[in-house]
Amino acid sequence: MTSSSTAGERKGFFPLAGGAQDGWSTEEEATATCFCGAVQLVFPTQGPGLVGTFVCNCADCHKFTASVFASNFTVDDKYLKHVRGRENLKQFTMVETIASGNSMTNHFCGTCGSLMYRTGSGFPGMSIMRIGTVDDFSLHDTKLRPQVEQFTKTRVSWFTGVEGAK
Repeated sequence: MTSSSTAGERKGFFPLAGGAQDGWSTEEEATATCFCGAVQLVFPTQGPGLVGTFVCNCADCHKFTASVFASNFTVDDKYLKHVRGRENLKQFTMVETIASGNSMTNHFCGTCGSLMYRTGSGFPGMSIMRIGTVDDFSLHDTKLRPQVEQFTKTRVSWFTGVEGAK
């Protein structure tokens, strides 16, 4: 399946998912969009802007994602661009349950509630984005495939982890 944008034709896998159908990707960057389409970001798909990819099994990720783990990637904020909807982002900050004792702020769409990214006092200048918000699904299995798995003590028993992840 092919998607296009103002920068030209891009190839990837863009299934019908959510309200926006204007996602794209290139070798260097791609889009992430909330479910309703009100918020869209452009992020790097390689270093130095793409810092890392990981799965988190912590208790907060269980609760905040309404799932049993979160699949994430970290980007350097110098490379993160807000295409639309920045004013629509709402924030929720938590300190009490964060294992490091640092604060974590969730930035989510005020319309549909999609978590777009998290920021934390323990890693200034970086944002933790959710792989599931990325519009080009082929990146989920390639450039954004988790390389690290965290908080394995709270991982559910039926999930054996990400094959090959540290």
